[in-house]
Amino acid sequence: MWTPRALFSTLALLFHLLHSARSDRSPWNTLTGNPPLVVAHGGFSGVFPQSSEVAYNLAVMTSGPEVSIWCDVQLTKDEVGICLPNVILDNSTFISYIFPNKSTTYNVNNVPTNGYFSLDYTLKDLSNVPLKQVVYSRSPVFDGTYMILTVDDVVKSGAPQTPGLWLNIQHDAFYAQHKLSMKRFVLSVSRRVRVNYISSPEIGFLRSIKPRLNPKKTKFIFRFLDQNETDPSTNQTYGSLLKNLTFIKSFASGILVPKGYIWPVDDSLYLQPHTSLVSDAHKLGLEVFASGFANDASFSFNYSYDPLAEYLQFIDNGEFSVDGVLSDFPVTPSAAIGCFAHLGTNSTKRDKTLIISKCGASGDYPACTDLAYNKAILDGVDVLDCPVQMSKDGIPFCLSSADLGESTTAVKSSFSRYAMSIPEIKPGNGIFTFNLTWTDIKGLTPSIVNPFFAKYSLVRDPKYKNAGTFVTLSDFLLLTKNQTSLSGVLIIVENAAYLAEKQGLSVTDAVIDALSKAGYDKPGSQKVYIQSTNSSVLLKFKEKTSYELVYKIDETVGDVADAAVEDIKSFAGSVVVDKVSVFPRDVAFLTSSLTRTVPKLKASNLSVFVETFSNEFVSQAWDFFSDPIVEINSFIQEAGIDGVITDFPKTANRYSRNKCLNLGDKVPPYMQPVQAGSLYGIIPSESLPPALAPLPSLTNSEVVEPPLPPVTKIAPASSPADGTNSPHKNVQPKVTVCFLSNVAVFVLVASLVLL
Repeated sequence: MWTPRALFSTLALLFHLLHSARSDRSPWNTLTGNPPLVVAHGGFSGVFPQSSEVAYNLAVMTSGPEVSIWCDVQLTKDEVGICLPNVILDNSTFISYIFPNKSTTYNVNNVPTNGYFSLDYTLKDLSNVPLKQVVYSRSPVFDGTYMILTVDDVVKSGAPQTPGLWLNIQHDAFYAQHKLSMKRFVLSVSRRVRVNYISSPEIGFLRSIKPRLNPKKTKFIFRFLDQNETDPSTNQTYGSLLKNLTFIKSFASGILVPKGYIWPVDDSLYLQPHTSLVSDAHKLGLEVFASGFANDASFSFNYSYDPLAEYLQFIDNGEFSVDGVLSDFPVTPSAAIGCFAHLGTNSTKRDKTLIISKCGASGDYPACTDLAYNKAILDGVDVLDCPVQMSKDGIPFCLSSADLGESTTAVKSSFSRYAMSIPEIKPGNGIFTFNLTWTDIKGLTPSIVNPFFAKYSLVRDPKYKNAGTFVTLSDFLLLTKNQTSLSGVLIIVENAAYLAEKQGLSVTDAVIDALSKAGYDKPGSQKVYIQSTNSSVLLKFKEKTSYELVYKIDETVGDVADAAVEDIKSFAGSVVVDKVSVFPRDVAFLTSSLTRTVPKLKASNLSVFVETFSNEFVSQAWDFFSDPIVEINSFIQEAGIDGVITDFPKTANRYSRNKCLNLGDKVPPYMQPVQAGSLYGIIPSESLPPALAPLPSLTNSEVVEPPLPPVTKIAPASSPADGTNSPHKNVQPKVTVCFLSNVAVFVLVASLVLL
C-alpha cells in the first residue's frame, strides 16, 4: 500500500523526470531533433550559373557550416562525372556555339529528346564549354565566364570547407542504355571522398548501390518527381509510390519531394492545408527533404513575396519540420534556421531602427485603407504614415497620391470625366482629389497598388485588391492615438502651394487643426513627424508647431552640398532619401560602397530614413540575393540608416527581432551585410553597358524656396484655373492645368482598365 510520503516522493521524482525531458527536448520537429539541413542547389545558383565554381564558393561563404552542396551528376563519353543540372546541356551551357549543328535525339525515359548530351563528348571535349544561367529571368552577366566542373573539381573547390556533399543521380537508366555505369562512377568517387547523400528518382539505382556503401557515412534519398511521372525502373508513378512509404524505407533513409507535396498551393497561388506526408514519413523513420525553393520564383500570396516566410512555414509551423530544404539561394534558409526560427510572438526587439509604413501595409492591402493601417500596426510598425490629400470640400484624408486613379477605381466610375493633366503635380493624366467631395471619394472602391506590374507582371494579393475603406485624417489620428505600440505618426504634406493658390485650400492649417483636435499638440508618448519635399511647407510647420520635421529629397543624389545641409538643418531634423542614393547600382548590381549622402547628413546630426523597402525581389539589387531581409540588414548595418520606409512592415519587424543581431564578431555569415560592389567587380567588361555618370549632388538652390503663398479665395467654378510652368524638383510647384478631350479620357480609362 502507498503511504502519503512514498506517494509524494514518487510524484516528485516523476515531475523531475518530466521536467528534465522537456528541458532537454530539441525545439526542432525534425526526425532527429537536429536543425534542418540546407542543400545548395548547384551552389548559389540564384546568382551564378548553376554548378559553377563561383556558385559553389558563394554558397559556402554565405551559408551555415552544415550546408551541403548539390551536384546533378552527368556522365561523359569517357565515364567522367560532371556537375550539370540536366541530361541535355543546351540550357545550361554554350555547347551549341562550340559544336554547332551537333545535336542528337535519344529516348530519355521513353521520351524522344533532342539536344546536346554529355555522353557524346569526352571530358576533354567539354573542357572549354562555358556555363550560362538556367533561369532566363536571372541576370545573364556571368554567362560564358565559368567552365564545366567534374565532381572531383567540386570536391576540391567546395567540399573541404563544408561537411556535406550531395550527389543526385537523375538518369542512371538512360546512361546504362549507352553502356555507361553511374554505379561504377559513384563507387569510385566514394573511395576518394565522403559522399554524405545520394539521391535518385530511380528505385533500381538506389537498391543496387545501397549494399555497396556504408549507410553510416552515406544516406540514400529517394527523389519524388511530379506525381504523374513514372519511375523507369519500376514503371510505377510517383503518386502511387507515395502511398507505399514502407516500401521506400526498405532501400532509403529519406525522401526528397517537391514542396507542393507538403504544402499544396492552388491554381490561384494560395496555400492549402498541409498534407500528412512529413508526419507519416517520420513515423516510419524516413527523413523528409523539400525541393523547389527559389527567392525569385512565384510562390503563394500567403507569403507576401517574403521568401523567409516560406521557409519558416516548412521548418517552424508548430506541428512539424522538414529535415532539409533544397534551395537556389542557400543564404535565406540558413538565416531562417539560425536567426529566425522559434522566435515567438513576444520576442525582444534587438534593433532600434524605426520601421515606418508606406501607406500602411500597402503591400498586402490597398494603400491608406483601414485594413492597411490595422495590418501595419499588427505587423509591428513603429511609425504609421498618412499622406494627406484634400477633398473639394476641404476634408483632409489619407491617400497615397493626389491622383485617385492610382489607388482607386475612379477611372471606371462616372468621375472619369474629371480626368485632366497637371504635369507639375504628377506626370501624365489623373483624377485629382480636390475636384471631388469627401462623400464622393469615400464612396470609391480602393485598388491595391501594383508597382511592379507594368515591367515585371508581378501583382499583389488579388484576394484583397479592392478591400478596405478610406479614412479621414481625423479617423487616422483617432486610430493611432490609442495604439501603445506606435512610437509616432508621419504626416506627409505635398502640393501645399498649388492647393492654396489654385484651389483655395490650406492643407497645412487642416493638418495642424486635426492634430490639435486629436490631442497631438500636447506632450505625449507618440512623436508627430511632418514630411514634405518642400522646405516652405516645413518652415510653415516650424513657425506654428513643435513637431519633428522631415525633409524628403525627391531625386537620386550621391552627395549633399555643405550649404544644402546647413539649410536643411535650419528647418528639419530628419531626411528621406531613396535606396539608390545610399547604394548606387548599375545593371541591377551595386556598383560601389556607400555614396556620401548618408554620412554627410548623419555627420550633421540629421536622421536618415530610406525608402522604399519592398518584398518583391525585382525591387532589390542582385547583391541582396532576392531577399528583403538581406537588403534591410545591409542598409542598417553597413549604411547605419535610422529608419526604413516599407510597404511590408512585417518583414522589417521580423528582422529587428532576429537572434543574430548584436553578436559582434560572432555574427554568422548569413547575417552579415553584403560587400557592395563585390559582384559588380567580377562582371566581365563586355557584359557592362557604358559607365554611368556620377550621381548629382543636392545643391542649396534646390532646397531654398519662397514662402508658401496665401490661401486664395476661389469663386465656385466647374474647372480649375490655368497656371504656370513646372519648377525643379524639391521646389514648390506652379501649376498648368488642362482638361482632357473626350477621346483622351476614353484612352485613359481603357488603358487603366486593361491594367
